[in-house]
Amino acid sequence: MIVPWLLVLGTLVTFNAVLGGTYRDDYALPGTSVQRGADLITATADDNLRGVGSQLVVQARTGKLTEHRQALDAAGAALSRLPHVLSVAAPLTAPGGLSRDGRSGYFTVRLADFPSAYGTSYLTRVDEAVEPLRADGVTVEYGSPLGELARPPGNDRLSELIGLVTAVAVLILGFGSVAAAALPLVTSLVALLVGLSLLGLLANTFTFATPSPTVATMMGLGAGLDYTLFLTTRHRRVLRETGDPVEAAGAAMATGGRAVLVAVSAVILALTGLCLSGTGFIATLAAAAGITVLVAAAASLTLAPALFGLLGRNIDRYHLGRPVDEATGTADLWYRWSRALGRHPCRFLAVGVLVVGTLSIPLASVRLGHLDAGSTPGRSTDRRAYELIARNFGPGANGPFTVVVDLRPARTGAEPVPSAESLSTALTRTPGVAAVGAPTPTADRALLITTVIPEHGPQDRRTADLLHRLDRTVLPEALAGTGARGYVTGVTAARLTFADVLLGNLPAIAAFVTGTAFILLLVTFRGLLVAAKAAFLNLFSIGAALGVVVGVFQKGWGGSLVGVAEPVPIEPYVPVLVLAIVFGLSMDYEIFLIVRVRETWLRTGDNHESVATGLAATARVITSAAAIMTSVFLAFLLSTDVVIKMIALGLGASVIIDATLMRLLLVPAAMHLLGNANWWLPDLLWRRER
Repeated sequence: MIVPWLLVLGTLVTFNAVLGGTYRDDYALPGTSVQRGADLITATADDNLRGVGSQLVVQARTGKLTEHRQALDAAGAALSRLPHVLSVAAPLTAPGGLSRDGRSGYFTVRLADFPSAYGTSYLTRVDEAVEPLRADGVTVEYGSPLGELARPPGNDRLSELIGLVTAVAVLILGFGSVAAAALPLVTSLVALLVGLSLLGLLANTFTFATPSPTVATMMGLGAGLDYTLFLTTRHRRVLRETGDPVEAAGAAMATGGRAVLVAVSAVILALTGLCLSGTGFIATLAAAAGITVLVAAAASLTLAPALFGLLGRNIDRYHLGRPVDEATGTADLWYRWSRALGRHPCRFLAVGVLVVGTLSIPLASVRLGHLDAGSTPGRSTDRRAYELIARNFGPGANGPFTVVVDLRPARTGAEPVPSAESLSTALTRTPGVAAVGAPTPTADRALLITTVIPEHGPQDRRTADLLHRLDRTVLPEALAGTGARGYVTGVTAARLTFADVLLGNLPAIAAFVTGTAFILLLVTFRGLLVAAKAAFLNLFSIGAALGVVVGVFQKGWGGSLVGVAEPVPIEPYVPVLVLAIVFGLSMDYEIFLIVRVRETWLRTGDNHESVATGLAATARVITSAAAIMTSVFLAFLLSTDVVIKMIALGLGASVIIDATLMRLLLVPAAMHLLGNANWWLPDLLWRRER
């Protein structure tokens, strides 16, 4: 199997380098008001309204912008000639494009697609187009989404390197053998490169969100190391007993291989639950992670056994002390720990629940909101553009709403057609509105379109309240009796609606993930309470991890340590993503532990002995795997993307909590407390099992 894997690796990496696609965000929200409004603009409006708008903020270093008219005209003409540009609105001619003091303004450039689809080389052409302004003493900053493309590249490669170096150190210390430590690392790296190359090729045909490679790397590398680490530990234990590498590899696959299959099934089922989010953006992140996890599992089940055979008895060469594998016997520290738990399970259970509950407290005050350029760490161009707009035009100018009124139903019926004046009056009188543009009909008179500037910034909760007020109350009342239909759309409205859709679908996602995990564990372990306990305790673990995220990012407790200078709301898709991923990964450790507990239970029928033996056999592999996965996740805190930082902290904290409080305290304490009831099945299921 080694040669086929190397051939697949070389082929996919080569093809991806030549034919690999690009990643772009698709925030389509079918069936929502914001999507209907966007579809109407796309179908009937002109180039001044279609596509994706991006602001280029300009500010005269001395004097007023009118003194730089020639440079402004030259830059505007050059921008209009760029490929993919649909229209350009200049600051001196567009309504509201010039600040009151005359020093600042902005171009609105409408592109056919998000700039990320054109690659970073597109920025060079934009820089060339605005060079006359910079040469004339005018500062130019790129607002989002063009400014997002201009951000300095993140530290993903450095994060991966740190994660790998830490993994090497943990593996060597955990295994006590350089050869044994190299085996999981080699297997995981091969699987990761194959998975990412496959993802890149699929991106040529399908739309994958821009964070997809990062999320796929975190998941693929972490899961691959987990699975191969578990199999390698089992292989070395049997090899120590039999001295036969072939027999040891077969025994490891016969028992540990089944555990890996169940574990990867749990992860894939959890990721599948994200398809209930109602957004393609989240579904693509789940698919990207699923690809690398599946490839990692395939490598651990095929490539790792081949490497076992290749190394043979040399797997323990280059010792660093006594080689370590699965512990056996009553002298083991974790065996004695489990016995101590068994003597006072209620006390230990109460302590664990208290700690996890305390960590979960901040989650009760979570505030979801899309992170805009105002949250960007450092002094990137989109952050500077955001601040210039807020200072000179008001914070709401960074997140305007587009109001679209479909006049066609009114024109085909007997109802009166709404006037631009009545619409403008209704919008202007709405609390929370700073300014309203003049409603303008499209050329075919099918639509009436205007811009609404909120009083507050895009992240402010009051801006979300304004969107709901406009959509649910103001527009229906203003258009009542006319037959016309009004919609609020635009980038800010789409992002706020995106959060509403995710929050509305969160109960369905949680129910699916929890329910499928319960069924999988029930079928695998034939214990109703074992399965129910695992699903229930995992929700505690997730709540605690998200509580840590809320505390650090939203409340600012230690935010500077992760590179966030000020409190920010939680990106709406972070809790959803963490819920599914953490639930799947938590099942890995649960399965590794319960597999060993059940093996002893089937042999002895003694629940307390089974829990103690299972914990002793898996505690080392669980803590080693957790240390590796935590280092992989937390290394991505070096990313310049705040959302990636949130995901990294959420996943890293969850692994720490799960591998310590859950697997080493709460789960064994609960199993001791339940006793033989762990393995109880209703009569109907019991008869089917027999």
